Amino acid sequence: MKHGVTEEEAVVELQKQVGDAWNDIKEECLHPTITVPMPILPGVANLARVIDVIYKDGDSYTHADTVLKDYVTSLLIGPVQI
Repeated sequence: MKHGVTEEEAVVELQKQVGDAWNDIKEECLHPTITVPMPILPGVANLARVIDVIYKDGDSYTHADTVLKDYVTSLLIGPVQI
């Protein structure tokens, strides 16, 4: 236990913060409160999505030969059903 919380408590809090951040991103994309060119907003949301995929189940960026490799292969090489 470090800083007075267990690892499980820290994970729950981080998941809550990630969920809150997603809500903020979605709200800001739907109803911008600052002057940002609209074409930029989807790029920011997509970057957040990519980061979420990379780090959701650990550090897939550092260990790209595991889960991330399967995601990229599925996205770029795998067949798309129509």
